[in-house]
Amino acid sequence: MRIIQVANVRWFNATSWYALYLARLLQDAGHESLVLTLEDTESHAKAQEWNLDVRTLPLNSSNPLKVAHVYRELSQLVTEFKPHAVNCHRGESFWLWSLLKKRSNSFRLIRTRGDQRLPKHDPINRWLHASVADAVIATNSVMYGHFREHFPIRDCNLHRILGGVDRARFAFSVDGRARVRAEFGFGEDDLVVGLLGRFDEVKGQRELIQAIASLRADGNVHLKLMLAGFPTATTQEQVQNWINDSGMSDATVITGSRRDVADIISAMDLGVIASKWSETIARAALEIMSCGVPLIGTTVGVMPDLISGRALFPPNSVKNMAESIAWAQPESTRRGLVSQQAKTMENLSGEAFLERTLAVYRGEPS
Repeated sequence: MRIIQVANVRWFNATSWYALYLARLLQDAGHESLVLTLEDTESHAKAQEWNLDVRTLPLNSSNPLKVAHVYRELSQLVTEFKPHAVNCHRGESFWLWSLLKKRSNSFRLIRTRGDQRLPKHDPINRWLHASVADAVIATNSVMYGHFREHFPIRDCNLHRILGGVDRARFAFSVDGRARVRAEFGFGEDDLVVGLLGRFDEVKGQRELIQAIASLRADGNVHLKLMLAGFPTATTQEQVQNWINDSGMSDATVITGSRRDVADIISAMDLGVIASKWSETIARAALEIMSCGVPLIGTTVGVMPDLISGRALFPPNSVKNMAESIAWAQPESTRRGLVSQQAKTMENLSGEAFLERTLAVYRGEPS
């Protein structure tokens, strides 16, 4: 198949990763995969790094002259590339693709919704999603339920696809675990709690630091914290201040940006998704679970689709987070979590992600 991924996302965030990983899966499987991005953005740089066929257009412009230019460029692209499917991952140019779809009807138009904002169900949005788009993909049950309740989309055209992960790359490594724990000075008796994610208020690093500090104050001095991330919206200096203010300097390490992510994850005894909101596409959660590390997390976004029961706790609550970490400390509890999560991951490989999405592109029933 010939497929266009429209990834007009400035940052290489979860939405961008979902689109680019899908493009790479398609390319590796022998399909003609083209990615449209914005010039001079993280998404464009990552697409180039992954050796994807990528082109740039000012897809997010609101300038009438540029919009007209983009429409002509997209029309020419449809004529030349002859896509079987176009998958829009953001809304800014979705309406332009909708106009092209109505004019030519030569490709299937797919809208993937992986953002945290639920779409307004006004007449225009209802028309675009239910009458123009051939299918809508929701990346979590909250978004899927919103579409079912408020949009007149036929069941066969509405799909829930959580994404997927490279199970071969993200696998537990005994040697990697030993190497990373030695690098950061973790002992055999230390229980390392890890958070994988960029430094940003949304990711809940401050609350996790406070939760671990409270547990250590109660005598759980074997608990150590690994912040596997790097500064973005929040600086490393700010994170270090949170660590210092909580008396956690001797019990916390910051890994910085790393290439050996699977080894970093393998060094953890317990993974935590502490996000306060968002997580509509939980890349970090999938990678942690794929490595066979037990995971607990907040009830935001896609997390209830991945984990359940006592492994979930409310966001923005240091107390609830600390209680969940305390509950997950026993080895028997963590083994149980790994067993449950292994069943979930059976359907979340990269191959499964590709096959489910291809079925949507082909118009096969869900």
